[in-house]
Amino acid sequence: MKTENDPFPQAQEIAQRVRSGEWRAAEVVQETLRHIHASNGEINAFTGITETRALREAAAVDRKVARGEDPGPLAGVPFAVKNLFDLQGEITLAGSKINQQDAPAATDATAVRRMTEAGAIMLGALNMGEYAYDFTGENIHYGPSRNPHDRLRMTGGSSGGSAAAVAGGMVPIALGSDTNGSIRVPSSLCGIFGLKPTYGRLSRAGAFPFCPSLDHVGPLARSVADLALAYDAMQGTDAADPVCANRPNELVSGLLAEGIGDLNIAVVGGYFAQQATPAAEQALARVAAALQVSEQIEIPGTAQARAAAYLITNAESSNLHLNRLRHHAADYDPDVRDRMLAGTLLPASWSIQAQRFRHWYQAEVLKVFARYDLLLVPATPMSAPAIGQRTMELDGEQMLVRPHLGLYTQPLSFIGLPVVVVPVASTGAMPIGVQIVAAPWQEAKALKVARQLELHGFTSPIPTR
Repeated sequence: MKTENDPFPQAQEIAQRVRSGEWRAAEVVQETLRHIHASNGEINAFTGITETRALREAAAVDRKVARGEDPGPLAGVPFAVKNLFDLQGEITLAGSKINQQDAPAATDATAVRRMTEAGAIMLGALNMGEYAYDFTGENIHYGPSRNPHDRLRMTGGSSGGSAAAVAGGMVPIALGSDTNGSIRVPSSLCGIFGLKPTYGRLSRAGAFPFCPSLDHVGPLARSVADLALAYDAMQGTDAADPVCANRPNELVSGLLAEGIGDLNIAVVGGYFAQQATPAAEQALARVAAALQVSEQIEIPGTAQARAAAYLITNAESSNLHLNRLRHHAADYDPDVRDRMLAGTLLPASWSIQAQRFRHWYQAEVLKVFARYDLLLVPATPMSAPAIGQRTMELDGEQMLVRPHLGLYTQPLSFIGLPVVVVPVASTGAMPIGVQIVAAPWQEAKALKVARQLELHGFTSPIPTR
């Protein structure tokens, strides 16, 4: 289903046209499936396509419309999910070879169920880094997901298939997870919007865990309006996730048109200004200029926060995988296995000290939010590297690609802050993102600023079919 201005209809438009009866959900899904089948061999975003389910759900939406019933705010909108989300009747791969032996999921993950209850149509499962321990989008079992802007470049990870599916026009919305940057890094490299909500805002029940004290789930989309629609649909308390906050829903879609008023915004320098390539520096400068932000601040302890995040990630993930490491070590990606094995050797006192530092750093950052509403920082130090590229040059030094793509995302995950990534059209061929960081539970502020930037043409171009 194409429109005059966009070969990839966005979720908001699809829902409006399906709800009005102008489009049938079944036709939207059939067209989407045609595009997925035509494109996925080259992009490698999907690891499984739930065609029968999609057609069944679309027919149910069309019946509701015909009866005059409310089909939901996402009526007929195709979406897909990182393959660590449970889908009823499907095996939850979590990017691994080992999980192929698991039984199919008995029920959908909470986030998936809430999307479908809002009328969205499930199209399938998306490629990802093994067990979410990845920043590149390269998977040795299922192959790398490929960047739709340049098929020879990385998508970023670990939600690489999610970003590729959205940027490539296969679905307008995808769900991913973010522990240290796994929504934000691929959003930056693929030139789309991504939202990591406040820790505990959205339920993770039914999503394969990586590091429970850092894991988040959230949406990726080609527009801020679509990002907000998905975020609104997934809100709600959930006893099945012990950290899901007992807060009322705070819907944001209706707030995007309000503008940004007199929000106080600052650029964060210091750690966040180090090791950035000119592309990252230029993107941040463009966003700051568009928002008329001139004030720059520093946050103490950020380098240590990233180091502490690494310790916690290694300790918790290795503990979750002890049994698999004992019995299936040869079936892991060697890079993932080695990091997890190293995590099993960490002294408990290091992990305890990292958690203590986490509380200190959170308190320091909250002091900053007593003065500022939002902070601007780069999303990635560079635009998408080539698939297979092992090192990159940052500040004149050769650095490993895989760990350092999360240079600017890890410290923010560490304390659970809500972040929106805005894609910026680069002077080069590839896009790159900027993070808009808010205080806990202030997703609406970050999304409103992202919407203003979108309206003023700061988002990157989307590849055409």
